[in-house]
Amino acid sequence: MSDTEREAQPQEWVVRIIDQSGATDDGTVEEVKGFLDLAHANAFARAYVRDSIERCRVPGASSREVLESWFSFGENAEVLEAGDEGWKASPELDDFVSSPATVMERDWRSLDPRRLIEEDIPFEGQEDDDEEDLSDLSELVRH
Repeated sequence: MSDTEREAQPQEWVVRIIDQSGATDDGTVEEVKGFLDLAHANAFARAYVRDSIERCRVPGASSREVLESWFSFGENAEVLEAGDEGWKASPELDDFVSSPATVMERDWRSLDPRRLIEEDIPFEGQEDDDEEDLSDLSELVRH
């Protein structure tokens, strides 16, 4: 494959989730794929780490204690093959541990590409051209 062909192919951004507790040999918990672009991958990684830090925060803990807890039990995230353009936790750790996050800052789930649904994909068990009554679906959603 030539350099031109490689450049023409879109980059697949991957975020690696890293368990800092040492529970796995290489620390990798999972690799999340399917991001729309680098900004999407960066936003996901940032929110994921922000949430992990908040899960390590206990009432009355100092910033130092929160940071120590995160390094012992938290999860880090890195955007693979993004170089200097990829988000990194280290420059923001002091801010993260000193100021509790808002719900929006922690919401990595809304950024998770595995949750994105394409509108043209039918529901499981539903045919493309099937105009099935979806009243059961609305009942399900209300509960």
